[in-house]
Amino acid sequence: MPELLSDEDVGKALGALPDWTKDEGALARTVELDSFPQAIQVVNRVAEIAESDNHHPDIDIRWRTLTFRCSTHSAGGITANDVSLAEEIDGVVDAIREAAAG
Repeated sequence: MPELLSDEDVGKALGALPDWTKDEGALARTVELDSFPQAIQVVNRVAEIAESDNHHPDIDIRWRTLTFRCSTHSAGGITANDVSLAEEIDGVVDAIREAAAG
């Protein structure tokens, strides 16, 4: 089972993840996309990554606003897996926004 990160390690990780916060034992990010289809594109791509990594975020979809929460339930909090997944989510959001901008 992955080990929980210390508060210091979570703080360091958040330093490299400026759009994320620590929220009740999880890394959390809310992002607003330009349209509902664009938001669903992000969700679909994140789902593919999550399946590949066998590590799944909680995702809340509200029209074009997505909230991601990354925590390792079996460990009871934030692990390196969550930091890695947050980085991958950032990459997906950036790539889809760039593609939409043309």
